[in-house]
Amino acid sequence: MKDKLIDLVNITKSFDGQTVLDELNLYIRENEFLTLLGPSGCGKTTTLRILGGFETPDSGQVIFNGEDITKLPPNKRQLNTVFQKYALFSHMSIAENIAFGLKIKGKSKTYIQDKIKYALKLVNLEGFEDRSPDSLSGGQQQRIAIARAIVNEPKVLLLDEPLGALDLKLRQDMQYELIRLKNELGITFIYVTHDQEEALTMSDTIVVMNQGYIQQIGTPEKIYNEPENAFVADFIGDSNIIPSLMVEDKLVKILGVPFKCVDTGFGKNKPVDVVIRPEDIDLVSPADGTMTGIVTHLIFKGVHYEMEVTANNFEWLVHSTDMVPVGTEVGIKVDPFDIQIMNKPVSEDEEAVGVEE
Repeated sequence: MKDKLIDLVNITKSFDGQTVLDELNLYIRENEFLTLLGPSGCGKTTTLRILGGFETPDSGQVIFNGEDITKLPPNKRQLNTVFQKYALFSHMSIAENIAFGLKIKGKSKTYIQDKIKYALKLVNLEGFEDRSPDSLSGGQQQRIAIARAIVNEPKVLLLDEPLGALDLKLRQDMQYELIRLKNELGITFIYVTHDQEEALTMSDTIVVMNQGYIQQIGTPEKIYNEPENAFVADFIGDSNIIPSLMVEDKLVKILGVPFKCVDTGFGKNKPVDVVIRPEDIDLVSPADGTMTGIVTHLIFKGVHYEMEVTANNFEWLVHSTDMVPVGTEVGIKVDPFDIQIMNKPVSEDEEAVGVEE
C-alpha cells in the first residue's frame, strides 16, 4: 500500500462571507493519481490552490510528509501547479520557458541543459528548444507547461483543469499522455476537473465534491458502480434514479413492482432511492420482463442506441447496442447485482413514487 503523502485536516475556507470549504478532510497517497471532481463552485479548485500555497485556509492544516506547510509559500513547497491557461512567456523560447524556474534556483548551465532535454523527451517534444510558444498548438503548449513543472522535480504535480481549452481529440490524446507521464515519473498527480469522463479515464482515486463537501471517495469503478447518494449517481454518467420501497433484504419494490436485488440491512418497508445505469437494463419480450413498457424515444449515439421507455409512469433511460423501434412494447429486466440501493430521507409531505405496499 502506498504511504500517505498529504493530509488535509479540517480545512475551512470562505470568500466574502460564503463558505467554499467546510471542514474538509482528505489524505493523498504517494504515486497516486487523485482527481477532485465536481460542478463549478464545489470547492475543488480552492482545494488545489490551498495545496499549492496560492490560498491560505481560514482554519485547518495542510500536512505534507508529516510537516505542517499550511503557511509555506508556493515556491517553498515540493508541489508544482499546471493551470488551464498555460502562462508561457511568449517572448522566451521553449527552452527558456522550461529553464525559468531552474535559473531562479541558481542551477548550473549544464544541469539546466540536461533538464531541458530530459523534460522535452518526456513530453515527446524533442527538438522544440528554439521554437516560440506562439508557434505551438494548444496541446503542445500544455505539454511545455507540464515540462516546465517537471524539471523542478516536484513530489506532487497539481493540475487545474489543464485540458479544458483543448478540443475533444487533443483532450483524449493528452489524457493518455498524462497517465504515461505519471507512471514514468512516479510522482503524485492531483487533478481538478468537472469532466466525468476525464476523471473516470485517468484516476486511481476520485473525490466527488459538491458545495464545499466531499460526497464520495473511491476508485472510478466504485464511484460509477456504487454511488453513495443521488448526487454522485446523477453527476457521474447517466442514471435512472427511482424512489422505491425496500420490502426486505434482497427485495425492492420499484414503481410498485418487486425486483430482486443483492442489498441487505435497510430494514423492512423502508423508502429508498434505486439507481440503475442505462446500460444495465435489458429490453426483452414483454412476457420475459419484470415490468413492461413502450419505447417512446430513440437516438443513435454511435456506439449504442439511447432509448426512453415509458413504464409505470416513469421514463426509463436505456442504452443498448440493439435498436428497438419507437412504439414497441418491451419487457424491462435488470440483473439483481445491477440494482444499487441508497438511503432516502423522506419528509412528512413527500411521497415516493411506487412505495405503496
